[in-house]
Amino acid sequence: MRNKQPDDCGFAAALQAIGGKWKTSLLWALHLRPHRFAELRRLSPGISEKVLSQQLRQMEADGLISRHDYNEVPPRVQYAITPLGVSLNDAVTAMSRWGKQHEAWKARQKSAA
Repeated sequence: MRNKQPDDCGFAAALQAIGGKWKTSLLWALHLRPHRFAELRRLSPGISEKVLSQQLRQMEADGLISRHDYNEVPPRVQYAITPLGVSLNDAVTAMSRWGKQHEAWKARQKSAA
């Protein structure tokens, strides 16, 4: 039987914040510098405008990125990482490092068999 208690360790909340195919790559791009919507779309080949918009809205709602609307015609909107997003990006970088080590370990296990 699964425990119905809230996630005390916070890991599930972190995974939800970065869940989805595109959030980590978008977070990394915004870690490097602010970007406009079209720039993010070009940096993420294969992502639809709808999915990009959804992912950005979710990340903004989670406090990971900020959205600045310049109120110009034509519309100009820029997205930037927040301090909370930077701290999550640091955690994701550590997970990425672990993932690479794990893949190397699996390759060694496979070649030893």
